[in-house]
Amino acid sequence: MTIHNMQTTTFDKAGFEQWKEVAVQSLKGKPFDSLITKTIEGIDLQPLYTQESLAKRAQLIRAAKKETGWIVAQQQYATDGQQFVADLKSSIERGNEAIVCDGAKTLHWEESSLAEIAQLMKQYPIFITNMKHDNSFLKAFSLVPEMDRSSVNGAISVSGWTLPAGYTNVRTASADMWVAHHKGADAVTELALVLAYAADQASKVDNFSDFADDFFVRFAVDTHFFMEISKFRAFRVLWQAFSSAYGVAEAPYVPIIAITSLRSYSKLDPYVNVLRAGNETFAAVLGGADVITVHPHNIITGPTSSSVRMARNIQLVIKEETHSDKVIDPAGGSYFMETLTSELVDKSWTLFLEIQSTGGYDAFIASDKFGKLLEQRRGDVSKGKQSLIGTNVYAELTDTNFTDWDGIQFEGRLAEPFEKLVALQKDSATRIALLTFGELKDFKPRADFVGGFLATGGMRAEWGPTFDNAQQAVTWLADDKPDYAIVCATSSLTETIMEQLLAGRPEGLVLDVAGKYDSALSETWLNAGLNGFIYAGQDKVGKLIAINDKLEGAASDEQA
Repeated sequence: MTIHNMQTTTFDKAGFEQWKEVAVQSLKGKPFDSLITKTIEGIDLQPLYTQESLAKRAQLIRAAKKETGWIVAQQQYATDGQQFVADLKSSIERGNEAIVCDGAKTLHWEESSLAEIAQLMKQYPIFITNMKHDNSFLKAFSLVPEMDRSSVNGAISVSGWTLPAGYTNVRTASADMWVAHHKGADAVTELALVLAYAADQASKVDNFSDFADDFFVRFAVDTHFFMEISKFRAFRVLWQAFSSAYGVAEAPYVPIIAITSLRSYSKLDPYVNVLRAGNETFAAVLGGADVITVHPHNIITGPTSSSVRMARNIQLVIKEETHSDKVIDPAGGSYFMETLTSELVDKSWTLFLEIQSTGGYDAFIASDKFGKLLEQRRGDVSKGKQSLIGTNVYAELTDTNFTDWDGIQFEGRLAEPFEKLVALQKDSATRIALLTFGELKDFKPRADFVGGFLATGGMRAEWGPTFDNAQQAVTWLADDKPDYAIVCATSSLTETIMEQLLAGRPEGLVLDVAGKYDSALSETWLNAGLNGFIYAGQDKVGKLIAINDKLEGAASDEQA
């Protein structure tokens, strides 16, 4: 009987309202809306998605991917054509599936090396970006016999150059979002700009299908995992709608080339860039990219053979371990992903129409909207709303290579302000002390926070002894003579010691307090000589610059 009861037992189906009620109880007074994450795209990410939430929008979206899998397109970082060919052959033997050439770094090419490239082009697809019409690499296209040119596949972006006749399977019209992405564009803006660019180019030809058959897009893929997956999926839906406006019932297939973004890459703790690259690559895979290029973790300062191998292996490991190359739309069916994709489609189409009504692609590019987007992103990083592990949080005070490699040129890395601050501290002899009061369990959270805060600016803070009162701290400061000190204690204890501490502090000491306090009390302390405060949500870059300036000023006064 017991077994029968177990076999026939059913569980009540919990609806959204029941889940929400339990969630509110667990929040212990915080509002349910605190679980909602607001994105830079203006989308609210909900804590739970259900079939009902998707039903309120469109039906399930299936990304219109042509076939399973993707092309592993590993870029070569060579100093001349001969090395490029050698590295390319070695890379292909180890899993690379394409010829990738970035024209940002001009190489010297000999005829023999170009002839080898011409031979390889007949076997492997070719992808070219950032190349000018006078780059000698382009001579390789003339070395392929006309009868063999139709066997060459790929997508190239070369300004002011015409592809020789016969390359019927090489696309040359591209909407490349690399620059827009690194200027701060969000997913909605990138998608809308692709459509605006396509509309601009399509208006210059008589036959839309001819244009579409020559068109491809290139997206940089960032670390916002689910948003980036949805970005790729949303493009397929938007392209179908875009094509239908030209009277095309079935949209011509447009390949998506993905390349890992460098917006979040950092010179600080560069091995974290490996994790960023893995996150970005997997998002591109699940989103349905056709071609993927992964940048090495040390691309900013200059790649090495080992870092290139690691970058290539990211794709190979994903293929081997996830089997996602055997599924057309791995993200399809998730209520969250379907809803997010649908929201991106709606917002991107609305922005696209707005761009068209206000002058089109060129007018938008020339506007100041990008500057505002990048400023907002940098503000989010500076205030900790967006985390760059190893840079604006969990920073490691280790030797850093601040070199700028000349093989890649772009602006917009979010880590740059922190890198400049850390570079200022490279040879600094400034002594920084944490003044701790009370019991360890009370002051440790603030002391740890302050130490981590200062580390993001390259400053190493040392813990002083634990004090019971202000006079002990004043005596220690006079004997130990640090240049800069931060009071770390509970708010109530801090309020009892600050008046005496400020009155007795050594001349020239820069003194800050951990935490936020009411304006009247803060003003009293500042008038008594306090330098300022360190607290969560503060503009880290602004505060760290202010500390640097104050310490430099104090040092100058002492020397004078």
